[in-house]
Amino acid sequence: MKSTLEQEEFVCEAPNTMKKSETGLANLKYLVVGILFGIVFVKAEIISWFRIQEMFRLQSFHMYGVIGSAVVVGMVSVFLIKKFNIKTLAGEQVVFHPKKFQKGQIYGGLLFGIGWAITGACPGPLFAQIGSGFVAVIITLLSAIAGTWTYGYLKDKLPN
Repeated sequence: MKSTLEQEEFVCEAPNTMKKSETGLANLKYLVVGILFGIVFVKAEIISWFRIQEMFRLQSFHMYGVIGSAVVVGMVSVFLIKKFNIKTLAGEQVVFHPKKFQKGQIYGGLLFGIGWAITGACPGPLFAQIGSGFVAVIITLLSAIAGTWTYGYLKDKLPN
């Protein structure tokens, strides 16, 4: 376990610059949004293993349409936030931190895609899949947690 001094030296490339802390009750909004997001995932069949396999086999446009729509919504949202200087619910300014490209992102993306194709699940819909009764996905969730822990453990030893 890292000492307090080592933890303080860590600087995130995209820090959370939020100044006001939120109470536990205020965090309830994240639970509500998460539940609604899960319902949308189920209704749009985004959690369907078959839909994901169709996408990777280039047999259906459904998932590409969903992903493309999400990208467009994200682009428009960022544009509007920047243009109109939209604030958070707490009244704070939204700050977009620049990120630099690293070749490890290519390897990570490939591993992510391979895992997604094999398991039929990416991290977003894992909980919606489990909540819908696909209990075998718990293995995928545990694997994602183990992979995240392993990356965190080995991060300083990996090439940039």
